[in-house]
Amino acid sequence: MDERAQIGSVELRVQDLDRSRRFYTEALGLEPVGDDPLALGAGGRPLVVLGEVEPGTPAPPSTTGLFHLAILHPSRAELAKALRRLAERDGRLDGASDHAVSEALYLHDPDFNGIELYRDRPREEWPEGPDGGVGMVTLPLDVRSLLAEAEPVDGGPAHPDTTMGHVHLRVSDLERSVAFYRDELGMSLRARYGDQAAFLAAGEYHHHVGVNTWHSLGGGPPPPGSAGLERFTIASPADQPQTLRDPDGIELALQPSQ
Repeated sequence: MDERAQIGSVELRVQDLDRSRRFYTEALGLEPVGDDPLALGAGGRPLVVLGEVEPGTPAPPSTTGLFHLAILHPSRAELAKALRRLAERDGRLDGASDHAVSEALYLHDPDFNGIELYRDRPREEWPEGPDGGVGMVTLPLDVRSLLAEAEPVDGGPAHPDTTMGHVHLRVSDLERSVAFYRDELGMSLRARYGDQAAFLAAGEYHHHVGVNTWHSLGGGPPPPGSAGLERFTIASPADQPQTLRDPDGIELALQPSQ
């Protein structure tokens, strides 16, 4: 896969469009993009696209699908503003971690779709992994010190350079998923943690796609009518438009980047 590839938009099934639109615009600072009020993003790029589903019950964690979508902020200062925006709207975090390559905040939307808000450290600071990839770790993040760096949000939107950094998926068979994203899509395996999690990327990024079997080993797709992931897109200068499904039936669209 072309090293310039990146994740485009993530399409979600939700129970209540108005509720979800308020969450993504007010709590996360995304804006409507173009003529579609359900396509929300930054800098004119759609990052999250909402679609309604009934009854819209959360997908059980034992099923395959979305673990989290990950919104990449262009600097630590912008991540701090994202945290302040969330705090001003009484948003609650599920966790916060220092991964050595990045600093990340974790939460979920009203339909329990997982969300990561993060910023990357400079690439020269990324530690090398034992197999030549990246050495990602999970250490506590000092949320109070991050919040102390935040400038006033004043109701403003997310920075226009905010992008969808990666998607992390729940899969049923790690080896099968690694083979698909590595051998069929041409991503490189950048890090692996035993037989439960792996991280793959186009080029030398730390990861564009994460896969894990922490709760979903041997699981199947969520029941019909579940909230969750509809599909995600990968944009690359070398891509020809096509729609694929990974071994768990998760839909992804390859699209030429603009």
